[in-house]
Amino acid sequence: MENFPQSPFIPVQSGRASEDIALNLEAAILDGRLKPGERLPSERDMQVQFGTGRGVVREAIKILKQKGLLEVRKGVKGGAYVRQLEMANVSESLALFLKQHPVEPEKLIEFRESMDRSITLLAIARGSRDEKAALLAEVLRFEALMRGADPDLVAAGELDRTLNLMLVRMARSPLFEWVMAALQMGFSSHDHALYENPAYRERVAANWRETVQAIVVSEPMRALSCIGQHYSLLRECITQQHEPVLQAALALNSASGDRPEGRSS
Repeated sequence: MENFPQSPFIPVQSGRASEDIALNLEAAILDGRLKPGERLPSERDMQVQFGTGRGVVREAIKILKQKGLLEVRKGVKGGAYVRQLEMANVSESLALFLKQHPVEPEKLIEFRESMDRSITLLAIARGSRDEKAALLAEVLRFEALMRGADPDLVAAGELDRTLNLMLVRMARSPLFEWVMAALQMGFSSHDHALYENPAYRERVAANWRETVQAIVVSEPMRALSCIGQHYSLLRECITQQHEPVLQAALALNSASGDRPEGRSS
């Protein structure tokens, strides 16, 4: 008979037994008593250990499967196994959450700017010479792509995402990498507005190059200044983009205010 590692579990309560079993198992997974790839005891064994019915155990497993902590395999070696969470799994979940919970542009820009500043400082300190050279080569390709009257904006968007991911990997910070991957999968920081606007796209591409050049020669203050310039351009561009809508709304309100009030009988 399979057994959990020697550690007591909290007794389950009648009426919420499946939730209690799920919490017990989740705690065992999170504190390392149950490791990625490890098979849980059989449903029968868990019935005995938790003193409950098979349906309750199955419901607990279902809860943890929905959370992404377990996977259920079939066959001779079937059963419930602790899932090895990959960065892609975490990023996909976060990207989906961000898509379902829209964030107003200024809040997203504020977050991205503070995040980019931290990532850049870490990349300067931790990135290798080869990684910095590769980043510069890609940003020069990006700048060349953005020149001209009709650049390939789809290719530019993909290359911009690549640059952001290259930079965050240089930071050697898994948490920043997970969040950046999610942002790139879900949405960026409205940079597409800059690339779609001919008045901004070449300036922004040049700014990318100047930022990376500062990273290559390890000049953090210059790099941070470039990041500040990028987000200043982005705020300016988005303000201009929303200006016609704002003016139309003001005009409509003004016109409504000029109408005579209706008489009451």
